[in-house]
Order: sequence, then C-alpha cells, then structure tokens
Amino acid sequence: MPEKVMPGPVSDAAGIREAVCVHTRKIMDACRDKDCIEDLRVYLTQSSQVALERASCVKAGQAELLFASSCVEPIHFNRGFYTVDVRYFYRITADAFVGAARPVEISGLAVFDKRVILFGSEGSSKSFSSDMTLDCSDLPQGNQPVAHIEAVDPLVLGMKLVDPCDCGCNCCTCECELSDVPACICSCFGSDLDFSAEGKRLYVSLGQFSLIRLERDTQLLIPAYDYCVPEKECACDGPCEEDPCELFRHVKFPVNEFFPPNQLPNADGGTSCGCCG
Repeated sequence: MPEKVMPGPVSDAAGIREAVCVHTRKIMDACRDKDCIEDLRVYLTQSSQVALERASCVKAGQAELLFASSCVEPIHFNRGFYTVDVRYFYRITADAFVGAARPVEISGLAVFDKRVILFGSEGSSKSFSSDMTLDCSDLPQGNQPVAHIEAVDPLVLGMKLVDPCDCGCNCCTCECELSDVPACICSCFGSDLDFSAEGKRLYVSLGQFSLIRLERDTQLLIPAYDYCVPEKECACDGPCEEDPCELFRHVKFPVNEFFPPNQLPNADGGTSCGCCG
C-alpha cells in the first residue's frame, strides 16, 4: 500500500494511479513591475474640492486600489505577442489643513494607465460551452489569451497642492480631462466627483507593485495520485461545546501591554532606543 501523497513536490512516481486530462489555463508569459507614478492628478469629490479651495496645505493619507481593468490586443507585426493595457483606479485620502481648525479629510479618484507587451501564442479556434447564452452583441471573435493582473495597494510617496495656474500652461489646459469612469467606481466615493479643470488641484505620487500575465485555455495530461478528499473536519457553525475559560487559559499573557519594551524594531529589522530620531 503506497503512502498517501499530498499536494506538493513528489519524490517518486510509485504512487501514480493514472494519467488524466484536465482543462485549465496555462501561463504563456508574465512580468512583474515596480512603477513610480509621479504627480498623478486626484479628482476630488465635490465636498472635498470645496475644502481644498480653503486649504493652505495637505498631508498625505492612504491610497487604495479599487480596480484594475485590462484590454488585450494583438501586435500584427509581431506574431504571437499582445499589448496589455491596464488602467488602475485608486481612492486617495488626505488631510486638508484650513487655518487653525482640525484637518478635514478629503478623498478623490486617481487613475493610472500602463501598457506591457507579452507573448500569448496563437490560436484560431473559438470556444463555446453549454452555460453560455446566445447574445449577438457578445459573440466570440477569436481565441485571444486572457490577461490577469495582481497588484497591492500602492505606497503614497508624496502629495502636493497646486494653485489653478501653476501647471505651466495657459488656462491650465495641459491635462486631458478624465472620462469613461465606470459608474461602480464613482459609487465608491459616496458623492459626485469633480472633474472640472477649475480651482486648486491635488497631485499624488505612488509606488505600485504589480504582476501581469497572459493565460490561455489548454488541455494538459497530468499524473493523478488519488481524489483530493479533505482531511480537516469542519468547525461547528453554532455554539461550540468547548469551555470558553479553557480557551482563555491558552491565551498568552500580553506582557508588553503592561511593560512597554525599551527598544523598538527598525524597518531594517534592527532595534532603536528612540533617542536618535
């Protein structure tokens, strides 16, 4: 009786029971990137724009990645390669200081466009399945690879407040106004966004980490060891019978909450006494 094989590296092939054909997506090409996005325009909500007009300075807050849309197009002069156009939608928050009063939290939308070129191979077949409905406006036009984007919330590297005519051009027409913002993105802000070119402007610099890959449907022949039957028992979804006091006895006493440590960890993993800045 061979040992039970778990998902992961396999030392030998003695436990293989059969070869099975699976339908999955194969990664054709992938890349990783670290983008430093400087002076990205933030389109504030209408109430935030009113607060910004009265503000003397701003303090950077946080940046949240709301969504990343993508579009894949073939490169006709380079067979098998595709352009992947990605648009990142961010929610930016900051503190606007108006006189001696408490800072006012403002928020708005920032958009970053990015293009990469990846290999996606070629395919001329069209795929249909029984769970598809006949929609003449969305008939398959070919067999293109699918783009997949993984990204984390960006780092806020800097933020600045700019007066209406400090952009170095006549009447501040140096920027193309943002258009085609999905309604679901606008609804994330709770109020209407101000896309006008008038008034003060807020700019943010972000650091974005991302992984982009092209995947294509394919069939692979792989070795099978056994059915993947879960070994873990499901936890109770109602009141558990375990004694809560017994659970509490296993909780470690929070010593640092009562006796603060004398040294704090630095970003590089070292320690600091706090007396040197």
